Amino acid sequence: MDARKGKPDSMNIAARVEAPHPQVGLASVSAALQTSARPERQSDDVLITLFQSGDETAFRKLVERYQEKIRNLVYTIVHDSHVVDDLAQDVFIKAYEALPRFRFESSFYTWVYRIAINRSRDELRKKKVRRFFSFESIEESSGRRLEDQLSVLPEDLEIKEIVSWGLGQLPEKYRMPVILKDMDGMSYEEIAAALDCELGTVKSRISRGRAMLRKKLTPLLEEE
Repeated sequence: MDARKGKPDSMNIAARVEAPHPQVGLASVSAALQTSARPERQSDDVLITLFQSGDETAFRKLVERYQEKIRNLVYTIVHDSHVVDDLAQDVFIKAYEALPRFRFESSFYTWVYRIAINRSRDELRKKKVRRFFSFESIEESSGRRLEDQLSVLPEDLEIKEIVSWGLGQLPEKYRMPVILKDMDGMSYEEIAAALDCELGTVKSRISRGRAMLRKKLTPLLEEE
């Protein structure tokens, strides 16, 4: 069984680029997303400086370098393969538009992750609103709690899918630090910058989140 069942194929985001976006710069973003050439190993700061000097290809290299990580991060947050590519495209459009004002106060890696996290949170908020209205008409006599209607037990899933399911059960304030630390390999300092919170808070939430995840997953992983 494919361990990534349910996740979108690792195709280029550009395969889903649709009609021209009204914002300036989408053509360059789309071109960046379409290319599959291996990026030169110039530092992010060098590429940003080149882009700010008018070199559009520099942004393309940044997209190539981070597009898969951004897609994976977005998927881990929203758990919806149908919107991953659209959201990732939005992230890079926002990055393209804001990059001319980038002040090198943080790494590009941290900066673009913050954009991805915020965009994914926006999507989750929209989904909660849609979910509320979709369940508003359910008869009260159904006898099922809303939480039961929304939950899906991970039967016959691969370990990675079980872990992904477990992460989805954690409160966001614990889920996000664990994802950024244990799945994306970010440092405590980078996570604190990306989530805009204190270093001690990050460490505490990661510790607590790992404990909560372990408690949820242990019965599932020991079923066999």
